Formats: sequence, structure tokens, C-alpha cells
Amino acid sequence: MNTVIRIHEYGGPDVLRTETLPVPTPAAGEVMLRQDAIGVNFIDTYFRSGLYKFPSLPAIPGMEGAGTITAVGPDVHDLSPGMRVAYAGVPGGYATFRTIAADRVVALPDDIASSTAAAIMLRGLSVHMLLREVYRVQPGDDILVYAAAGGVGLLMCQWAQHLGAHVIGVVSTAEKAELARANGARHVIIGTDRVSEQVRDLTEGRMLPVVYDSIGKATFETSLSCLAPRGLMVSYGNASGPVTGVDVGTLAAHGSLYLTRPMLMTYIARRTALLHAAKEVFALVKKDVLKPHIGQTFALHDAAQAHIALEARKTTGSTILLPRNPAKDSATPE
Repeated sequence: MNTVIRIHEYGGPDVLRTETLPVPTPAAGEVMLRQDAIGVNFIDTYFRSGLYKFPSLPAIPGMEGAGTITAVGPDVHDLSPGMRVAYAGVPGGYATFRTIAADRVVALPDDIASSTAAAIMLRGLSVHMLLREVYRVQPGDDILVYAAAGGVGLLMCQWAQHLGAHVIGVVSTAEKAELARANGARHVIIGTDRVSEQVRDLTEGRMLPVVYDSIGKATFETSLSCLAPRGLMVSYGNASGPVTGVDVGTLAAHGSLYLTRPMLMTYIARRTALLHAAKEVFALVKKDVLKPHIGQTFALHDAAQAHIALEARKTTGSTILLPRNPAKDSATPE
């Protein structure tokens, strides 16, 4: 049988129910995975709460994971049972077994463990999108990264430092500030009360070419104030709630700014783009440039506790769910 976490209605973490379903059968163009590790991301809480809608309910949350192919459906030619793969951006992850379109998975290198893949696929591909596609960060750029001690934030600090950029991180505690510094942030701001003033001081008045804001409603106006004329505001998360009612005139008032709300699936919709981005992420993991930090792990049936910790800002780095005994998670198939 298949242990899954499902929701039957939108709401708080208490709507996440542990259930047992039959093991699914892959349809044409699909593969079935026995999952070793599952990533937990803020987007999961958006789907659970109803901020983002599932096509129908009941539904299984979870957008990221890694495991072993146990079966393939018709018309799948380049994947086979026994292969280790990972995926990102496809709902249905909170399960011991799941089916998924074959063109949405990527083969895992032998030396990347499933837990590492579950900690980096969605986050790593997102960072690739943010630093290499949405705005191509250059050596010497000053950039602002909110939630710099989170799963995405730490990878952004690491990758941006590797590119020669100067990261100004924003975190909520002194402990998280130390973590951000240890992972490449040149400067760290604790709290969001005086961010624009501190950015002005740190840049000697130059301000920033780009701001990466995952907080949303609470920091939107502050983020605009941190940008240099013609700077780019990248709003890519809603941790404090969605940004609504934006007056485009405020972009002019702040210096002819640009505003974008990118979604990863747009950038990896083509399989060639997915494979290219994953190849870059895996290469940087192997070079030890990207060092996924798994701050906490939970058993699959404790998914609600993972959501509570995430929304309370009590997590650092990546959070993963383990559907099986963690001792069985390894870089090679069983």
C-alpha cells in the first residue's frame, strides 16, 4: 500500500491527513517512483491554505522529491526501473509512491544522495532561474536577498558569492545571520524595520540593481526603496501574504523600476531547459559550491509539524520528509 498525505479542504496544517491508498500504476508517458526523500517548501503551504488552488480536492501536496523508478508506462523510452531520479514543480509529492510524467524527472548522478536532491531540486532550480535567467548576476553586483538563511536563501548566498556578487542578506535572528554569513552573505540585516536605510549605508548611496523578495506583502514597498533607478524588483514569494493592489505609478516614482513575478515552471517548461538547469545545479553541488543545508527532517506522517515549523520561521535551510527509514537513504539503489 501507499502512505500519502492528503488534504480534503483548504486550511491550516491540521488539514493534512495521513492516509493509505493503493500503489498507483503509471499511465502512458509516466513513471512510478518509490520515494526516498521529499522536499518541503513554502509553496506547499500556499497550496494547503488555498492561496494557490489544486485542480480538485482531495489532493496530495508536495512539489519536490527523489527516489527510484519502480515501473514505467507505455511510450517511455529513455528511463527504466532501477534508475534514481529527482523532480521539482510537480504536485503530488507527499507520498511513499507516486507517478509523474517522465519528461519532468531528471536522472541523479551516482554521487548525489536522494536526501541532497530533495533538498536542492526545487530550490536549486529556483536559484538558477533567479540568478541566471530573471536577472543575470554579474561580478561586483550588490544584491539583496530576503530570508537569506532559508533553503533558497542559503543557496542564493552560495551561488551569488561564487559569481562574485556582494550579497546583503535579510534574516530574522542573530543565529540566522551567522548562518547566512557562513554561506556567502557579505552583509546581513536582522529584521525588516530599516532595510532601505541600511542598504543605502552599505552601498554608499548607490542602492541596488536587483532585489529578491520572497516575503511579499510586508516588504514590497521597502524593497522598491532599495533599488537604484531602473532596478529590478523580483517578487517570488508570499511568506507574509500576496502583494495586491500595486499602483504601477509607484515604479516610476522610485526611478523607472522594473517588476517581475517569476514562476519556476515557466522557466523549465521545456525539457531541454529543465535538463540544462539541473545539469548546472548538479555540477555546482559536485564542486562544493552549492552545499544544501538540511536543517530539519520529519517523518512523512509528521508533515503537519513540518508546515507548522516552516510557517513559524523556526526552520533553517531545507526541510525534508522521509517516507522510509533514513538509514536506507543512499547515493546508490538498493
